[in-house]
Amino acid sequence: MARHDVVIIGAGNAGISLAARLLRVGAKDVAVVSPDRPHLFRPLLNYVAGGQATLSELTRSTAAVMPADCTWVRDRAVAVHTDEREVELAGGDRVGYQDLVLAPGLEEDLGAVPGLAEAMTAGWSLTAHVASQAPAVWDAVEQMTRGRVVFTLPPEPSPCGGTALKPLFLACDRWRRRGVLSDVDVHLITPFAGVLGLPFVDHRLEARLRELGVTVHQEARVASVDHQERAVTLDGPAATVLHDVDRAFVVPPYRGQDWLAPLARTGASGQVDVDPETMAHRSVPRVWSLGDAAALDTRPSGGALRQQVEVLADNIARHRLDQPLRRYNGYTIIPITIDRHRLLLAEFDRTGAQAPTTGLVDLSVPRRALWLFDRYVEPVLYFRALLRGLLIP
Repeated sequence: MARHDVVIIGAGNAGISLAARLLRVGAKDVAVVSPDRPHLFRPLLNYVAGGQATLSELTRSTAAVMPADCTWVRDRAVAVHTDEREVELAGGDRVGYQDLVLAPGLEEDLGAVPGLAEAMTAGWSLTAHVASQAPAVWDAVEQMTRGRVVFTLPPEPSPCGGTALKPLFLACDRWRRRGVLSDVDVHLITPFAGVLGLPFVDHRLEARLRELGVTVHQEARVASVDHQERAVTLDGPAATVLHDVDRAFVVPPYRGQDWLAPLARTGASGQVDVDPETMAHRSVPRVWSLGDAAALDTRPSGGALRQQVEVLADNIARHRLDQPLRRYNGYTIIPITIDRHRLLLAEFDRTGAQAPTTGLVDLSVPRRALWLFDRYVEPVLYFRALLRGLLIP
């Protein structure tokens, strides 16, 4: 059985960025456990669904993003044996570790919404959050000239859940330019009070949604989808059923993977039970977690990982030296297009308070420059810097 100094489970943004960072700061023996599957720059999926990007732009092979000095264990983790400090693999082998980092992401929980899987199989319901469906979202938008359409924001935790507003705004912008928006009855279902539950940015989003004629259902979730009746039932302050829905762009609920249940926090949708500031497991020594899979009491996002990677890489070393651990304040970010060429950034900490990274300009004001950066510069930085362990302020 192979043993490694640091074993990271997951080869997404969290796992690869951390592996590269650890190697860059001096770690000698880092292994990443992941099957060989496409690596996605997930934030671009919303641009695919909005007709502004293609799947090929956001997809790389795992081999292409794996750090050169990292050991790649090409298998799927199925259990962690903490007493032995070993990870059990689907193929039957085990991998030993000194420190273990859990970063496998979240998985769709289609079964949590009765009827959703059937509607997605039929193609009536789609989501940008699933790579195989993202191109079809834009195809559906292009085909639509009238009728009723539903967009949703998912309950937390969800990978970049707030960015599900991007396809809505890009679709409405397209319908407006084609002169059919007044014939499309657009509904947004959000689990928050307000649009995102963030007052410092909600007032801008609410004004834009009113301008576009979007009906907003606050503090509501999709309870069920009836494929035969083309109906969406909402669970919220008022029981509501939306009938005659032509398209339902429903982001499914997400949860942690079942095999992580022994390490998960109760009531946290299967996320790993870590101290949200240090990312150390609350009860199991030398087990850590970051990214979507970790119960960090903040909304998961790719932008949040920059600070998480820096803090966790440092904390693994500090723990071994018996030094005080660094603290992560829950900083996260939601980039939102409000039309095809303008975007705003909602930056906040785990309390929901605005946490701007610059005092020179208010990034919560929609700007063309922010759209250009998010759409074209950010993917380059992701593949050429972040996945190579370089930290970009």
